[in-house]
Amino acid sequence: MRVLLVEDDHVLGSAIADQVVADGHSVDRVTRLDEAGAALKAFPFDLVLLDLMLPDGRGVPFLREMRANGDVTPVIIITALDQVSDRIAGLKAGADDYLVKPFDLEELSARIGSVSRRYSGNPNPLVTLGTVDIDLAGRTVHRDGRAVTLTAREWAIFAALVQRPGQVVSKLQLEETLYNFDDVVGSNTIEVHVSHLRKKLGREVILTERGMGYRLGRP
Repeated sequence: MRVLLVEDDHVLGSAIADQVVADGHSVDRVTRLDEAGAALKAFPFDLVLLDLMLPDGRGVPFLREMRANGDVTPVIIITALDQVSDRIAGLKAGADDYLVKPFDLEELSARIGSVSRRYSGNPNPLVTLGTVDIDLAGRTVHRDGRAVTLTAREWAIFAALVQRPGQVVSKLQLEETLYNFDDVVGSNTIEVHVSHLRKKLGREVILTERGMGYRLGRP
């Protein structure tokens, strides 16, 4: 999943970015609303983490404009504004969730996962593919009842496929899930990760659609 973080506090922003990356997602960080608007026009993000107090304006009007322009990208507000009226304003403007600072980074991870599942059309975090059992909320995988250890990027690729059952996910979409603006992506990086996943989970779990991408073998 590709995440846009809009946060001007450098210490908190770095901590959040590290947590998102550790969860297997890619993150692009900006510190101003004008930069956020430009990023959303340039790239397809899966989620926005939006602070409400930015150097060039307030987040709620920015979010309201996003929704008015037809942008349905999921948004989680992260802010120190903790009044009920602030929460109501944020949710009415189109936020999918509202998290008050200071917050636990593990809670942020859980909320990101929850919002992502809702938008994928499957709010149930438990998925079974043949002999493979996946807990999207707990980020665990079992094959034949035995735990399978995945790296953060292997998990990100596998979760992207699990959340799109029956759909072909292109190599470019998977790259956008794993990498941010500044990363240099190897030409066969996705193929290598998919190969590792097949060794761990079985070749039949991920199928290749030549010239198109990958899909789950057992939706």
